[in-house]
Amino acid sequence: MPAIWIPKRLVDIGLINTAAQHPASFINHCEIEYESRVLAAAAEARESGCKVIMLTGPSASGKTTTAHKLSAALSAAGAHSVVVSLDNFYLNIDDYPRLPDGTKDYENITALDIEEIHHCLLELIENGEAEFPEFDFTTEMRKPERLPVSLQGGVVIVEGIHALNPILTNVLPQGSVYKIYAGLREEYAYGGQRCLPTRDIRLARRMVRDDKFRGSALDRTIAMWPNVCIGEDTYIKAYKPYADLLLDTSFSYEICVLAPLVTALKGKLAGLPEGTVLDDLAERFAHCTPLQESMIPPQSMLREFIG
Repeated sequence: MPAIWIPKRLVDIGLINTAAQHPASFINHCEIEYESRVLAAAAEARESGCKVIMLTGPSASGKTTTAHKLSAALSAAGAHSVVVSLDNFYLNIDDYPRLPDGTKDYENITALDIEEIHHCLLELIENGEAEFPEFDFTTEMRKPERLPVSLQGGVVIVEGIHALNPILTNVLPQGSVYKIYAGLREEYAYGGQRCLPTRDIRLARRMVRDDKFRGSALDRTIAMWPNVCIGEDTYIKAYKPYADLLLDTSFSYEICVLAPLVTALKGKLAGLPEGTVLDDLAERFAHCTPLQESMIPPQSMLREFIG
């Protein structure tokens, strides 16, 4: 079937600020739009007759929460579903591929046990049950125990950065796989010029999340971002044409919520090269009318980033 695409749209920040004058209705409208897109994706996947949904997206696109939202939508429609992460198929630490400088190349698909992925998915499709590996990120080693996965006549949602790479699914029966690419499709303009592209919105999401919950130094998050983007172009976006559906994970009100959170980070990196990046991003978000994070519904996908 042909891929279902959603073109990017460029929205003036002035329009967003006008909508933000009525925050409750604005936020509710955006949340309903996102949930409707998830429901539509679930319906398309069910209609395809697939047993496996492969779901990917770039960093901070919301693919993990979206995978679980999709699973809930399928279950509500009467189709059993379970979410598994490709991260559980990482090789043990000594077997990782290496970059030229000797550091571990986490982004490379050969960091995954491809044969094990084939084995687990084929067994799941053929028998309805399989035992998946479980990875311990503390030790960077496989756990001795395995995770039982059962289709029960439904589907498995496999999420991860390499999910659309045909190397992972080329051995599976034709028609058994449905591929979804989750990504932001809304960018913002100010003064007639593009001001906040999707990549900068995702960087803001990641900075806020890493600073709040992951114990990652803010300068490290920013310093790593160029390499993250290179990895996305090489290992994720290159396979976007293989997707059956592009699922939009944008929220028009989000820039207003991110604005005060990004501004609060400003000044933390004074004197560092990464501080220039942060200050520039904060200046562009300053065009947005601030909305408090407490206004975001507890079930919102954006809670993945702001808590």
